[in-house]
Amino acid sequence: MNIKLIIRSLIITLIISGVSCSKYVDVVPDNIAVIEDAFETRDSAERFLATLYSYLPPFNGINNPALVAGDEIAVNDNVSRNWAGRIIGRGGQTKVNPHLGYWGSNSVTNLFIALRDCNIFLENVDKPFDIREDEKIKWIAEAKVLKAYYHFYLMRMYGPIPIIRENIEVSAGVEAVRVSRDPVDEVADYIVELLDEAMDDLPKVVEDQGTELGRITTPIAAAIKARTLMTVASPLFNGNADYAGFTDADGNELISTTYDVEKWNLAAIACKEAIDVAHEAGHSLYKFTGAPADWSDTTVTKLSIRGSIAERWNEEIVWGASGRTVSTLQNWSQAKIALDLTAETRESVQSYYNTPMRIAEMFYSENGVPIDEDNSYNYSNRFEVSTADEAHQHYVRPGFETANLNMHREPRFYASLGFDGGTWFGHGQQSDDNELIVEAKKGQRTGKTDANRWGISGYWPKKLVYYENVQRGTSSGYSNRAYPFPVVRLADLYLLYAEALNEAGKTTEAYPWIDLVRERAGLDGVMESWATASMNPDKPSTKDGLREIIHDERMIELVFEGHRFWDLRRWKRAAEFLNSDIRGWNAEGENTEDYYKVITVGSYRFLNRDYLWPIAENDIITNSNLVQNPGW
Repeated sequence: MNIKLIIRSLIITLIISGVSCSKYVDVVPDNIAVIEDAFETRDSAERFLATLYSYLPPFNGINNPALVAGDEIAVNDNVSRNWAGRIIGRGGQTKVNPHLGYWGSNSVTNLFIALRDCNIFLENVDKPFDIREDEKIKWIAEAKVLKAYYHFYLMRMYGPIPIIRENIEVSAGVEAVRVSRDPVDEVADYIVELLDEAMDDLPKVVEDQGTELGRITTPIAAAIKARTLMTVASPLFNGNADYAGFTDADGNELISTTYDVEKWNLAAIACKEAIDVAHEAGHSLYKFTGAPADWSDTTVTKLSIRGSIAERWNEEIVWGASGRTVSTLQNWSQAKIALDLTAETRESVQSYYNTPMRIAEMFYSENGVPIDEDNSYNYSNRFEVSTADEAHQHYVRPGFETANLNMHREPRFYASLGFDGGTWFGHGQQSDDNELIVEAKKGQRTGKTDANRWGISGYWPKKLVYYENVQRGTSSGYSNRAYPFPVVRLADLYLLYAEALNEAGKTTEAYPWIDLVRERAGLDGVMESWATASMNPDKPSTKDGLREIIHDERMIELVFEGHRFWDLRRWKRAAEFLNSDIRGWNAEGENTEDYYKVITVGSYRFLNRDYLWPIAENDIITNSNLVQNPGW
């Protein structure tokens, strides 16, 4: 294939995605290799395969809508005013030039180009003269899984999309490339087809951990299949009457308005398959080991929770994004807690990632149930201030005055959040006898001291920060250990399986999978906790009640990992959560009385149209066979 045909292939891809061709054609370098050169040898083909991986969207930064366009992270306006994710979360999405539009707009990856290159690879991987047959088979499987994932990512974001089974011939006329959107169910079927074709040809674990960690394995493929089937089984795409009349130009229904419980059965089978394959590959729930004898059980439990994502390549990580490591994200999430910070050294940590108070309220009480259900939790006085007692050692410094909201909570609350008076184990300290704490009032080391580097709510996402990271007080710098962003971990699969079982009418079979996650978090099982501590003790015994519990478990266990954003959409609960005030403590308060006032620092806005991304209006004009998503 010569350079003219490569450019024409690119033009066809851009017409499919609706992007202006002139925007890209003039940046093709003069010395671009022809396809024959790209697949002349094994090494050049492997480099092309690496290109397919390079299209993976950024899981770990501000271009991941799941991190910054939802309601888990809030950043002061001086820093985030122009962030695309913030604009989306505040109701500012637009069809003129959609923010974070992976269909092909506004500076992020055009995943249709990724799909084109997947097809080019699959069409040409036979050509290298020196490739081994076993390598070729494995690489084909990897490319198919990546192709499936890019279809899934687009489907989850846009709903119905054109299925790109193969590249259109470069000799095709313009009308031939004016593709239509395929129904969501057909897109999901194709994704599953690709994954089923690939799984038997993939390794359960990578052969060379030094060079291959993060490459596609059987457990990763099985997890993508499980997520795909869970997505199409969920209310957004399964019997959603809101999409009645949403059809293509020929009148074909694009999203099912008829509920089908069998979708949940298929999802449950896929989730169990993903779990079984992960177990066979050696994956298990992470638990911190190697603690000195003088460390408390409380500290070890907190480190088990934090380490489930931040201990790099731990046994729970089914898919870690090796090319998307978490480094800057840790800097932004790290509360300033070092004792000897100076005006210079405190700036080595940005510390402006905060989480709204609603997320702090979300975590369970120490009895393992929601705080507004706990029959012994003083919910009505949660914003009042009390003095922490010795029972809160390793959670809150004894003798410190802090909000009742910060006391008598479950271990995941303390492992996940930093807050005024809360302990922050690690940070160069090798004993939990005198842990560092957050001091968040204005002028204090963690509090507001300048216009940008401060927390808007008073809650820092500690879970994202590896416990041995250190902000140095005597010299400028922040030492942090990067880890691969956890795209899939085992606890996620356990809770997906529990959800599918419950929705399929197998409620009692779901309990053990939830309880495995709760046990690691230091909590009793669902039935025991609700029976002893909840004002609604029968809640777990009903399908509706257990659904609410599973939703809560996912939002708590997977907080800050990019799941809540998509879960709220597939559950059709986004409007319930994302039309809300962003509340926090008063960052201008210099003393206990002034700081512990609940203030509103912003608001989220969500309309029904926001369940699906808009296609850029110019794309609709360019390709008359495309139809816009409802409400746009």
